[in-house]
Amino acid sequence: MQLFTDPGFNFSALLALGAAGYGASEVGEVLTAVNSINGAGLSNQSYTKTFLDWGDRLAASAAAAGKKGRTQTQRAEALRASQYYAQALFYVLGSDDPGAEENVYWAAREQWDLFARLCDPAAEQTTLNWGKAKMPVWFFRPDDSGARRPTVILTNGSDGENVDMWTYGVFAALERGWNALVYDGPGQGQMIYVNEIPFTSRWDHVVTPLVNWLHRRSDVDHDRIALTGLSMGGNLAPRAAASEHRIAALAAMPGCVSPWLGFPPEIRDILQDTKEETNRVWNEEIVPTLTPEFRFLLEKRFEPFDPAVMRAAREGRIFTDFWTPAQAVIALDIAKVVPQITCPTLVLDYDAEQFYPGQPKALYDLLRSPKKYIKLTAAQGAQLHCSPMAPQTHCETVFDWLDRTLRV
Repeated sequence: MQLFTDPGFNFSALLALGAAGYGASEVGEVLTAVNSINGAGLSNQSYTKTFLDWGDRLAASAAAAGKKGRTQTQRAEALRASQYYAQALFYVLGSDDPGAEENVYWAAREQWDLFARLCDPAAEQTTLNWGKAKMPVWFFRPDDSGARRPTVILTNGSDGENVDMWTYGVFAALERGWNALVYDGPGQGQMIYVNEIPFTSRWDHVVTPLVNWLHRRSDVDHDRIALTGLSMGGNLAPRAAASEHRIAALAAMPGCVSPWLGFPPEIRDILQDTKEETNRVWNEEIVPTLTPEFRFLLEKRFEPFDPAVMRAAREGRIFTDFWTPAQAVIALDIAKVVPQITCPTLVLDYDAEQFYPGQPKALYDLLRSPKKYIKLTAAQGAQLHCSPMAPQTHCETVFDWLDRTLRV
């Protein structure tokens, strides 16, 4: 499963390729992009430009299809355009034009919104208050009958985009007769790229308003609301379920107790006992030795935890305060709250889990509620973080468990 020699680029491209199973990419389009990038020389710039070009191409084609009344084609191409823009979005901070990040986000968002409107029935889009900002919400239904249905709240991770939620839950939910709710929480999507609101350690404050909103709907079975968390969402969703006991079932995909332990050791080792010493080491010893690759890694990993990092990166500067974003990541540790979860919980793990190795089992061991641990394997083609090449197997595993658990 090697499209690129660099594991980071390879993982991103595998996610795009695997999404073809749910129509969120096209195998030929992704492999053609990969060949173009390898031909040009793999870099943040070549990856960003190639996928931006693919996004522009599909967005233009979708617009043309819409003018001709070809709604199905327009919907399909808008979804793929959103995927390709999202691929570019991940690497744009390391490109020749880091200041374009917000524009690339809006390009992806425009196509996602178009796709959502063209679904049948159209997804309902709304916003919920989050301080002075508005938290975007998309609500998908299998039909417009108004029947009360089980509903899944899909929680993204760090750097994930809305199109990933289609691949890792919305399609599967609709196919099985479930409603599905997608949202941008703090540190995600519009909330970070536009509103500059970083991740919060109180994810229950994010999920509870969503549950309140669902409880006001007559087409939601209020006793069968499930919550899933993909990637770092496998930390956020359990945090919420520990306090929000109206959640009937939880799936952590994978389980993540401490996002800080998901950072490479060479990053964690920069942190010292005090803010002053940490930032001295960072600015005097680390910054002068940074390679472009390591600098991008730091900027991208810290971006959703501290808007100051994002603003500096967009301006082509390196951030000077390492302590603040590091502490924000550390604050997400959920070891003390996991035992408070009362609902049945599924914890996924993966062969060759590269970001949170050992953490799914650690979260499972901390649980005191009814629980299930499942490892997806290389023999299934479902290895690596979030099974990038097997989202269908991934969703079958999760929704089979949800159906059994909630007796759907």
